[in-house]
Amino acid sequence: MYYVYLLQCADGTLYTGITTDVARRLEEHKSAKKNHKGAHYTRAHGAVRMAYVEAAKDRSSASKREAEIKSWRRAKKLSLIESGTSHRML
Repeated sequence: MYYVYLLQCADGTLYTGITTDVARRLEEHKSAKKNHKGAHYTRAHGAVRMAYVEAAKDRSSASKREAEIKSWRRAKKLSLIESGTSHRML
């Protein structure tokens, strides 16, 4: 199973990505400066916490949803986070 996630960074910005293991990916983002496994963006902005997670049935669905969310303005992303619909299945 794949997951689409929004990660909150130390400077308040949001990062959107996909993974098969949410806990592992968060740890990679948090320790990115040491292990070089996190995204360049989170290395520079400092990963803090998973703000939103959504399940997808396959990689294709997850990638499409990731692209959709990335196209949104910040306000819409924050609305998604605040809606409390985390862990929704696509």
